[in-house]
Amino acid sequence: MSTHHRIAVVGAGLGGLTLARVLRVHGIEAAVYDQETSRDVRHQGGMLDIHEESGQAALSAAGLLADFRPLVLPGGEATRVLDRNAEVRMARDDDGTGGRPEVERGRLRDLLLDSLPEGTVRWGAKATAVRTLDDGRHEVTLADGSVFTADLLVGADGAWSRVRPLLSGALPAYTGFSMVEVNLRDADARHPVSASVVGAGTLFALGAERGLLAHRESDGGLHVYATFKVPENWVSTLDFTDTATAKEAVLARFPDWHPSLRALVADADGALVPRPVHALPVGHRWERVPGVTLLGDAAHLMSPFAGEGANLAMIDGAGLGLALAAHPGDTEGALAAYERVMFARSEAAAAESAAGLTLCFAADAPRGLLEMFASV
Repeated sequence: MSTHHRIAVVGAGLGGLTLARVLRVHGIEAAVYDQETSRDVRHQGGMLDIHEESGQAALSAAGLLADFRPLVLPGGEATRVLDRNAEVRMARDDDGTGGRPEVERGRLRDLLLDSLPEGTVRWGAKATAVRTLDDGRHEVTLADGSVFTADLLVGADGAWSRVRPLLSGALPAYTGFSMVEVNLRDADARHPVSASVVGAGTLFALGAERGLLAHRESDGGLHVYATFKVPENWVSTLDFTDTATAKEAVLARFPDWHPSLRALVADADGALVPRPVHALPVGHRWERVPGVTLLGDAAHLMSPFAGEGANLAMIDGAGLGLALAAHPGDTEGALAAYERVMFARSEAAAAESAAGLTLCFAADAPRGLLEMFASV
């Protein structure tokens, strides 16, 4: 016996939750399935800058913009750009007039989850197989053997989406760069040098084919991404459960960098987490397939060097929800309208992201980033 839904969403990330919330605002119910065993099973990552034209617009459509504002980290839009010698090449304070306030991802996710009725999200529901039935509905098989069907199936399930193959044979490709994520806790007290280097908001310390990107978190910690060009199999050659050895391997990528920058990795607390950077082709799109669509990384995975990932997922979710509400009884019309806008928006963002990756790690970095900031 399977469960049937009018609308089912695979993935309870920011995009899937925004969709469910916007639909609910318009009196439309959706079931959300997620592979995590609970909302609290893991840390949700660091800070996000939420853009006026996308993430904030989505929160407005969800009726949550006023509730979002108290979550913003004061001073979080401050930005510093350093070279590998720790020379400050640019420093901007947060004067409160910017349009991209910083908020912790987990708190933003909690805001969306708390806006939905209990039971909207089915936790511990990992999709293992997806297929289209003869009657046009879509069937999803879960890891526990249970099955559900949907008139409209939305893949909000990230980079390695199980839903995407219903629409597209595209797979994410390795960009040539990998990140290693680290944390420094209670930075002002325990890591004062690193706290000073990062400042109140975001740090870009850049050089040829490598960089240290960091931001301050609302709990007083620092979240750091050591980023460098390596072969795709580099991560698999290391045992990241051996923290000391992993630190040595990462620091070997920054041999002549200033000690205050190397300390962002050397003094890190806890495990190091490798994150190879993948992307779908710029302009990824598909022909309309009845009763199924994608949003967020499932639709347009890109490198994080335009700062658009979470914002695009949220505006995708809001846009799809609004399109469905505006086309009662005409799901295909709603999907066509949503995808037309989403394709154009995501193509522009993906091109910007690919250019940002090149710009940040060019041979003369951080020159390109400084010129970009100067132009705005």
